[in-house]
Amino acid sequence: MIDFTAKRVLTFDCYGTLIDWETGILSTLQPILAGHGVTADAERLLALYAELESAAERGPYTPYRQLLMTVIRGLGERLGFTPSAAEQSRFADAVGDWPPFADTRGALRALGRRFRLAIISNVDDDLFARTNQQLDVTFDWIVTAQQVKSYKPSPNNFREALARIGLPTEQVLHVAQSLFHDHVPAKQLGLETVWVNRRHGKAGSGATPIADARPDLEVRDLATLVTLSGAA
Repeated sequence: MIDFTAKRVLTFDCYGTLIDWETGILSTLQPILAGHGVTADAERLLALYAELESAAERGPYTPYRQLLMTVIRGLGERLGFTPSAAEQSRFADAVGDWPPFADTRGALRALGRRFRLAIISNVDDDLFARTNQQLDVTFDWIVTAQQVKSYKPSPNNFREALARIGLPTEQVLHVAQSLFHDHVPAKQLGLETVWVNRRHGKAGSGATPIADARPDLEVRDLATLVTLSGAA
């Protein structure tokens, strides 16, 4: 069990952990596909997204908007349609409007009364700024892929966050949904981690690739984390 009394900072992944990105992905993609007469099972779409996004993130750094345009073009190649320039832009820009999970705002407010809070996110600064307006909390540190010029699971993103925070790893706890993007590199750097298993009860890994990681704690939602951390 994690000793929450030893922690001073909680670092969070954003999309998938705080923001319901699978709902966002599907609600943005499905009208585009329908416009091209294409139908696809939701879980297949999410698995394709995971494959294409992670492949794009392994290449030379490009802004997240451009990366998402690469993803939707790849989806078009797989599913037999050609997205227009407007559809590519619409998909890339929609990230800032994707909704928080129902428990996110209340949990962040409660956790923020006990811990300092940080974001480590694979996103552009301006997209996160729009997202942040929905979260109703002030983060002490915000580390984006745009700032670091790399994407998780690169450990560079976590090293930069830890350098800015300036505390021993023992006092920092990382909270995230994606085993692939977050828990693998965070554990490599000696951080304890909480897995927010937003897909509890569902088969497969959704919009994130499968990964072998051993979080220190698994919770189904952030409300459970608030209770276990003593922040309630």
